[in-house]
Amino acid sequence: MSSNHSLGSVLHEEEVKLLYALRAARRRAQMPASMELTRGQRIADGVAAMVGSWAFIIVQSTVLVAWMVLNVVGWVQAWDPYPFILLNLVLSFQAAYAAPFIMMSQNRQSAIDRADAKNDYDVNRKAELEIELLHQKVDLLRETEIAQLIAVIKGLEERIAGMGGKG
Repeated sequence: MSSNHSLGSVLHEEEVKLLYALRAARRRAQMPASMELTRGQRIADGVAAMVGSWAFIIVQSTVLVAWMVLNVVGWVQAWDPYPFILLNLVLSFQAAYAAPFIMMSQNRQSAIDRADAKNDYDVNRKAELEIELLHQKVDLLRETEIAQLIAVIKGLEERIAGMGGKG
């Protein structure tokens, strides 16, 4: 039992060191970021938020329908007759120009998500180690309790054996 206890204490020390390292990493991750968002990052986030909203879709759809109606009906001089080549060019320009902003915002969000996932992994690993330590403590308590019960039983057996010889 002592060799098992010795091995358990060595494992316990290594796990405690790992727990301390995980706690330190978590504290570092929770510290406020020293870098605030740059102007470009704020613009990219704003463009991505705007382009990904219902308001943008509604306004965009309204403008497209108005463009097509005005050019088909001809109330105003038809500056872009059917098949709306100028409209196609404008939409292509809009998509080509907005895509890099959206990608920059997504890349930054992906980096944040990766950091969050790493932090979640560290927390889960810490919880796993703490549960393992609790299991070891419970096992040690059970071993101690069993050893005490065995000692009590041996003491009772000796008392019974001593009484049996007198009677």
